[in-house]
Amino acid sequence: MAMIETVNLTKKYGELIALDNLNLTIDEGTCFGFIGPNGAGKTTTIKILATLLKPTWGEARIDGKTVGYQNHLIRPLIGYVPDFMGAYQDMTVAEYLEFFAACYGLTGAKRETTIADVLALTDLSYKAASEVNGLSRGMQQRLAVARVLLHDPKVLLMDEPSSGLDPRARIEMRELLKELRRMGKTILISSHILYELGELCNAVGVIEQGKLIFAGPVSEIMARAKVGQVVQLVVEERTNEAAELLGKLKGVLRVDIADESGVRRIDVTLEPNAVLSPSELASRLLANGFRLARLHPEQVSLETAFMRLTKGIVS
Repeated sequence: MAMIETVNLTKKYGELIALDNLNLTIDEGTCFGFIGPNGAGKTTTIKILATLLKPTWGEARIDGKTVGYQNHLIRPLIGYVPDFMGAYQDMTVAEYLEFFAACYGLTGAKRETTIADVLALTDLSYKAASEVNGLSRGMQQRLAVARVLLHDPKVLLMDEPSSGLDPRARIEMRELLKELRRMGKTILISSHILYELGELCNAVGVIEQGKLIFAGPVSEIMARAKVGQVVQLVVEERTNEAAELLGKLKGVLRVDIADESGVRRIDVTLEPNAVLSPSELASRLLANGFRLARLHPEQVSLETAFMRLTKGIVS
C-alpha cells in the first residue's frame, strides 16, 4: 500500500522550477532515502508533504489524503524533523515535550507516560531536567525526533537529521532511525551522508534539478551503477603481456596499467552490460600461464551510484 505518493508534483518560484513533475511512490513501512545535490528539490518535496508549502500544480498524498485539501487529516499522521530545530529559551527538555504533548491533545497520565516513553526511546531520559539550549547538536536532534513521536505518527519526514552531527551522534541517530524502521514507521529521509543511507534504507530516490532520476530498491540502483565496472588485477610477472591479453577479450572496454606502491596493477574496465565476469578474467589469465596475485572487483557503494547517475546540476 502506498503511504506517500506524488503525481506530477511541481513547484515554481517565478521562473525557477524547484520541482519538475515529480512522480514518487513510497510504500507503507519503507525507509526511503532521498538523495541529490543541494538545490535539487529535496527540501521542497519534504515541505510540501509536511503541508508547509503549496505545490504549483500536481498532487501529493499521505495515506490517500491529498495535501492542500485534507491537511487537517494529514498532520496527525506525520512527524516533520527539519535540519535545525528552533531555539526555546529557558525551557527544559521535559517542559519542551510537555508543551508539544499539550498541542497534540495529550493530557494527564497519558501525557506523562508518552513523554517518558519517547525520552527512553531517544535515550534522553537523563536529560529531562536540562535546558534545551544547553544540549549538544546531536541531543537536540534526538529531542526533535522525540517531539514528533509524541502523537505516534505513521510517517516521518526527516530533512537531513544528521547534518552537523559529530561521528558518535551520527551513529546514535542512525541506530534510532533503525529502531523506528523496526517499529513499522514509513520514513522519508534526505541526507548527504550516503553510506549511512545505504545501511539504513531499503529504497532510495535520486533527484537532480527538480527531476527524479531514479527511484527503487537499493539493490537496483547498485546494479544500475555497475555499468562500466572496473576490475583490478595483479599478476606476478609479465604484466604488459597480461594487459594485452585482457584488452583483446570481448566485453573489455579499456585496460590500464597503474603503479600502486611499486606494484604494477592492471585496471580492466568492462563495457556496460558486459557478460564477462571478474572470475572469467582470472580464468583466461590462468589458462594462458599467468600467475594471479590479486583480483579485486570494484565495490559499488551508494556514493558510487550517486556519482554515476547524477551530473551535479541544480535548479
